[in-house]
Amino acid sequence: MVPTWHGDLYESLYNSGVLDKLLDKGKEIIFISNIDNLGATVDLNILSHIVKSGCQSQFIAEVTNKTRADVKGGTLIEYNGCVKLLEYAQVPKEKVDDFKCVKKFKIFNTNNLWISLKAIKERVSQGTLERDVIVNHKALDDGRNVIQLETAVGAAIKNFSGAFAINVPRSRFLPVKHTSDLLLVMSNLYTIEDGVIAMSPDRQFPSTPLIKLGPDFKRIQNFLKRFQTIPDLLELDHLTVTGDVYFGRDVSLRGTVIIIANHGERIDIPCNSLLENKIVSGNLRILDH
Repeated sequence: MVPTWHGDLYESLYNSGVLDKLLDKGKEIIFISNIDNLGATVDLNILSHIVKSGCQSQFIAEVTNKTRADVKGGTLIEYNGCVKLLEYAQVPKEKVDDFKCVKKFKIFNTNNLWISLKAIKERVSQGTLERDVIVNHKALDDGRNVIQLETAVGAAIKNFSGAFAINVPRSRFLPVKHTSDLLLVMSNLYTIEDGVIAMSPDRQFPSTPLIKLGPDFKRIQNFLKRFQTIPDLLELDHLTVTGDVYFGRDVSLRGTVIIIANHGERIDIPCNSLLENKIVSGNLRILDH
């Protein structure tokens, strides 16, 4: 597994000697995923398809359907007769709304990749492995604005013959980049069986809830101290929490729940509370949503 945005993985495998060691052991396919994607396990169905097809496809990318949480996710397009990865940072400002439209771009790249090791060696050794440089504007914690130059591992798809994408279930993409993601995987929405994280069969809807936590929840230590126990999220659709908010034990959240603590005020959600389609304001007034 590799950290996100490290398009130099191929050269690292080649220069380190790891690529040759894998080939010497008879390995033919490498599976690559983002290290924060808890859903990226080795899928034997995909591997079986690759083997039965005689490994004719040198590059297979897993994509899945977009949700409200994925509108900025990179997608695959056809450009000059080949498949190409298009990332959000590469989209002109005037085209951003089109890119984020789930009707125009219905799928996004999970960065789960199955690639031929022989093909990687051939491309790298010949110096023909091209990837676009992505210019990404970011802000540091101290407020400084910086420009980060990146290459994406998935952007190499255009270099491989027979490359294609497989539309996989959402369960194959479960990233934990923020505490809002952590809240999901720590809740009863998910179960673990044989090392695989799967959505609970008790969840009535196939999509995951949309969760937005404010700056008070950004750091892990602050996030953990605000929950006596992780709430029941099985019937949650949307949760927004901002300000100084704390959750008691055995809280259940259903439908759309919005909790907003005004500056200088604190909200404590009582133990055993059930909030269903509610708005909780700074003075703990609970209103129907």
